Amino acid sequence: MKIIEYYSTSSWRYVAGAWLALSLFDAAQTVVSMHAMGMHHAWLTLFIVTASSWLPWALLTPVTLDLLQRFPVPARNPAHWGVHVTACLGIGAIWAAWAALLEHLSNPYAYAGADPFGLLWEGKFLGNLVVDVILYGVIVAISTSVNAHNRLWHQRAAGARLSESLAQAQLAALRVQIEPHFIFNSLNAVTGLIREKRDHDAIAVIAALGDLLRRVTDRSPRQFVTMREEGEFLRQYLEIQQLRFAERLRYQIDIPGEIMSALVPDFVLQALVENAIKHGISKRVRGGEIRVGATREAGRLTLKVFNDGPPLPEHIQEQVGLANTRQRLLALYGPAQELTLQNHATAGVLASITLPYREH
Repeated sequence: MKIIEYYSTSSWRYVAGAWLALSLFDAAQTVVSMHAMGMHHAWLTLFIVTASSWLPWALLTPVTLDLLQRFPVPARNPAHWGVHVTACLGIGAIWAAWAALLEHLSNPYAYAGADPFGLLWEGKFLGNLVVDVILYGVIVAISTSVNAHNRLWHQRAAGARLSESLAQAQLAALRVQIEPHFIFNSLNAVTGLIREKRDHDAIAVIAALGDLLRRVTDRSPRQFVTMREEGEFLRQYLEIQQLRFAERLRYQIDIPGEIMSALVPDFVLQALVENAIKHGISKRVRGGEIRVGATREAGRLTLKVFNDGPPLPEHIQEQVGLANTRQRLLALYGPAQELTLQNHATAGVLASITLPYREH
């Protein structure tokens, strides 16, 4: 039972197959070489005896593997080496006894009289000492290599699971930051409307915000939503902001129908739009326009948010929403994503996100 804990059924098949191949090769080589030299023996019996003589090594290999688990090598403890030297000599003695017994009983070389068992055993044991050491060493080398490979595989698997857990924890922490940040900015919009004595608009914003927050709560466990869901959420958010800014805010959302099923991180467009309103539209007395678009090309999804507000300063410090978005994208996609914020060629600022295209 102890040995079975370490090795699977497929491992036993490999062990049995290796010894079977070696025994058949040795038997065939022995028969062919002796026949070519003009000798006359009981060829079929010699083939069977030679092949069968390897049975002790095949049966005792699991014992060797178990000893290697209990007393691994290389080791600083001399007792480990003593165990394996004893095991090697013990297997060699059993191998010699088995081969001598087969030869004594079957006389495959067709001699006039069979040699005594004791003489046969002594000759085979002493003659095969070097072979015993080589065979035992090969088993040790292969076992050590396989164990090292398995340890490396398990370490990589554990590392991958740890990385996944860390990414999930990081994303959860980022969502905890994002959602209160969104709520805070929306309540600021309501406060601004009340101060301007636009009570009707403030009530409309509160009602719309309640519906929006209900959706946020319902879908909060998910990291990804479809492009259609993100577009609808964004449209509701912009309607709330439009009640606050009135004619100072104009917007367009252009998302082709064929990419509505694409998966995107939750809140990804809302964060870019919020940044465009805060640092672009709200800075202008006349307000401005926000244009949201999405395109697919060569397995990549590109999301764009443009505002015609003032250009970016030479040295810009990312705010909470944009910094969180960048961290989320890095955690979700690694180097396969890109987020850029740059001044447009003519006027305004363009925020762009490029992701691998994935569908629901």
